[in-house]
Amino acid sequence: MNAQAVSDQDYYLKPGDHVRFAKTIAECDVYQFAGITGDFAPVHTNQQYMKDSFYGQRIVHGVLLMGFMSTTSSMMVAKVSGEDKEEVPVSLGYDRVRFLKAALIGDTVTVDYEITAVDAKRSRTVASVAVHNQDGELLAVAQHILKWVRNDRPAMRPSSPGSA
Repeated sequence: MNAQAVSDQDYYLKPGDHVRFAKTIAECDVYQFAGITGDFAPVHTNQQYMKDSFYGQRIVHGVLLMGFMSTTSSMMVAKVSGEDKEEVPVSLGYDRVRFLKAALIGDTVTVDYEITAVDAKRSRTVASVAVHNQDGELLAVAQHILKWVRNDRPAMRPSSPGSA
């Protein structure tokens, strides 16, 4: 086995590492997300507008589903992170994002996040992310990249009285 393969194998995460998150999407989730982002498009917020559409009702923001993808990334990172680590993971982004089917208010979505590749030389991991509804229908997919960066933060010290 070459040195690169050994370091990939001994990295923070390894191919096959997996986390799962599930949530029922309530109407208040959609409205709170619309309020935070300013995206009050009628496809998300106006039942009358959508009742005669292909969907028959309002659809959930696709980017809200991506937020749930981010939740699973944080869950994965929590498995290995700590203040004593020499490196900390940050998101480099999501590639190949596709919304294959709409999520609807009331759907229970399950997000699976699985590490598919490790590149220790470039300090990166790649994960496959998939979102399914309660009927097992695939709603969205993406590939997520984590970059592991140096953690040069000085040790936390208690502040002395009168210091800001």
